[in-house]
Amino acid sequence: MDVRRLSEGFAASPQIRPEDCATIAAMGFGIIVNNRPDAEVTAPLDGASIEAAAQQAGLGYLAIPVDHSGFSAEQVAAMSACLAHQKPVFAYCRSGTRSTLLWALAQASRGAKVDDCVAAAAAAGYDVSGLVPLMRQLGGL
Repeated sequence: MDVRRLSEGFAASPQIRPEDCATIAAMGFGIIVNNRPDAEVTAPLDGASIEAAAQQAGLGYLAIPVDHSGFSAEQVAAMSACLAHQKPVFAYCRSGTRSTLLWALAQASRGAKVDDCVAAAAAAGYDVSGLVPLMRQLGGL
C-alpha cells in the first residue's frame, strides 16, 4: 500500500485491496472512504468487497464516488462531514489524486488555510494548486 498522510487525521492512497483493511485498522484509522466509482473496477476491488473487509476489520466505510466529471457540492459536504468526526480517515481512489483533491476542497470549506492544504498535498506528492480559486471561494483563506 502507498499510504500518503496529508494531516494527522487524513491519508490518501491508490486503490486498496480487501486484505489491506486489517493493516489500515492497525495503523489507527477509523474509517475508509472510497472515492472510486465501481464502474472503474471489478470484484474484489468493488465497493461492496472493500466495505465488507473494512467492517470485518472494525472500520467504518463511506462511499463518495468521484468520476472524472468533477466534484459536486454534495461530495464536498460529505467529505467535510466525515472529516468532522474524531476518527482518522483513510481515503482511496485509483491513484489517490481524487481523494486528495476532495480532501482539499472539504478542508477549505471547513475554513482551513488554502496554502496549508496545497503544501500538505504537495508534501504527499499531489498537486491541488489548480483548485486554489475554488478553495478560496469555499472559505479557505
